[in-house]
Amino acid sequence: QVQLVESGGGLVQPGGSLRLSCAASEFSLMLSYMRWYRQAPGKERELVAGISTTGGSTEYADPVKGRFTISRDNAKKTVFLQMNSLAPEDPAVYYCNARSYWGQGTQVTVSS
Repeated sequence: QVQLVESGGGLVQPGGSLRLSCAASEFSLMLSYMRWYRQAPGKERELVAGISTTGGSTEYADPVKGRFTISRDNAKKTVFLQMNSLAPEDPAVYYCNARSYWGQGTQVTVSS
């Protein structure tokens, strides 16, 4: 069964950092452009960041530019999202996406 499994979420203070991971069950998924999305309560799911198959091209939503970094390790079938300077607007469930496949999400909470 094709799966994407996110991990690394948790509770962090404002200004803190978290590193999310998305592990793919099949190498074929790593041949895809991959994205991180997030969805806060009462809001629509929004794109956070995307990365090309080789990692040579990335994109970021304006609210996270300069604070978040997306990367990938195809040999480990994993995509990462390094989140620094976390702010009160960042709490959400973060989802990994490749083609039509979605993970179950990982919760990020920012609170003092």
